[in-house]
Amino acid sequence: MILGGLAKNLKEQNWIAIVVEFVLLVCGVFLGIQAANWNEDREQDRKSAVFTERLRDDLRMEAWNYEAQIDYNKQVMANAKRTVDALTGRAPLSDEALLVAAYRATQYNGSSRRRATYDELTSTGEIGLIRDRTLRTLAMDIYTQPQIELIDRHGQESEYRKAFRMTLPYQIQQELQDKCGDHVILPGDYAGMKTVLDYPCTTGLAPDIIAANAAVLRKDPRFSSLLQLRITDIATDLANLTTYFGYMRDPLRRLAKEHP
Repeated sequence: MILGGLAKNLKEQNWIAIVVEFVLLVCGVFLGIQAANWNEDREQDRKSAVFTERLRDDLRMEAWNYEAQIDYNKQVMANAKRTVDALTGRAPLSDEALLVAAYRATQYNGSSRRRATYDELTSTGEIGLIRDRTLRTLAMDIYTQPQIELIDRHGQESEYRKAFRMTLPYQIQQELQDKCGDHVILPGDYAGMKTVLDYPCTTGLAPDIIAANAAVLRKDPRFSSLLQLRITDIATDLANLTTYFGYMRDPLRRLAKEHP
């Protein structure tokens, strides 16, 4: 309508009307652009809020996973130390207790990472939607530093784990797993992580079977040496989680406390 009026006034050389029509046209275009920008900004604000809350939720789970890894590996180390002390005569253990501790020293806790939001933001180039710089930096540290993957790999590739699994009959290992293996806990269960692995148990195996398999461990000098390596590897991993990469731990803990 404005363009039609403008054309008519040009033909009639009605300059005042032309100016008015032109001003209205410019204002209309300007307001249209402003409205589009406002809508775009509002959509960006909405997306920012959604992704920020999603990332916070993911990092709360990462906070639990971080603490679970520390607690779990402390329990594995305690069992490794009990085993090597028994094998070297520093602290005696019964045959059954030795079998249980030796089995538990082989264990590792595979991590289940919560990184879908971060991966989506980085793959689309929209990490800037996280306007909280501290939160954005924490996410980048958690998802790019290799400490969680390394502790998993060290557990999987442990030479002690391989030696134990290759030496004891699989039936014995199955009984140890069934009776004295990991307790399954739900993500977010901070209380339960304290006894996922280190809890009282009995194997249910016959005494002669227990004695025979414990004797295999006691007579094979490889196990003491491999346990020493296992202990030092776990100590390094724990030092990384609590000291070298410890700058991430406190922010994660604070974030976890924001949501019960």
